[in-house]
Amino acid sequence: MKVIVPVKQVPDVVEDLELTADGTDVDREFLKFVVNEFDEQALEEALCIKESSGAAVVVVGLDEPDVDQALYGALAKGADRAVKLVGTGEGWLPGHRRSAILAAWLAGEGYDLVLTGVQAADDLDGQLATLLGARLGLPHISVVVRVDAEGSAARVRQELAGGTVVEEAVALPAVIGVQAARQAPRYVSISRIRQAQQSGAVEEVPAATADGATGFRLRRLLAPERTSHAEMLRGGPGEVAERIVELIRAKGLIPG
Repeated sequence: MKVIVPVKQVPDVVEDLELTADGTDVDREFLKFVVNEFDEQALEEALCIKESSGAAVVVVGLDEPDVDQALYGALAKGADRAVKLVGTGEGWLPGHRRSAILAAWLAGEGYDLVLTGVQAADDLDGQLATLLGARLGLPHISVVVRVDAEGSAARVRQELAGGTVVEEAVALPAVIGVQAARQAPRYVSISRIRQAQQSGAVEEVPAATADGATGFRLRRLLAPERTSHAEMLRGGPGEVAERIVELIRAKGLIPG
């Protein structure tokens, strides 16, 4: 069995984000990028499948900032192969174009499962598994919390609204969007990552020129407006209570 895991780099949201002059992207020059947390979950689930069934795990990423570190980290955790698709250009790629590039590469790969993260922090649309499944003509399931390979099929646990979990079987090959792995993503030490780097094991493959038209055009991004601030209430219990009542009345929530 062969499991492929696409990984994506997203800006580290603990840092301040600045917009470019035209307002269509974040300024990436001084940003730190990290692996999308849901892709980490997909990789962990793939490694669990490897441990239980002997599957080969292949990690693939587009040529984005700090992606080499992510790919070497995946190899250090136990992935068998890492591929970087180069020539995709700079800046943020919409999900439709990203899926088109990945689908073009996948068309030349033999595989049984594609495990993606269910969504990413920079788009939150949960579309990659759906788009890949449609482009490849494969069944797909998203919001999955466990995958067990069983010969020509996989049994998955899918989380529905309200936390309800259902079990389903899907014929392979298939594309699955992972929300959470069966266990927390494993830790890998810096020394293990350095060992993977010394092996020079990341393959660079030219990305296909793929049309990923979305039907919409991004015009501008806006930073959140800061229109209020916190007010610290000081004084004794009675004074604070009186001030709270004044604030509630000012908002029209209780009669004056």
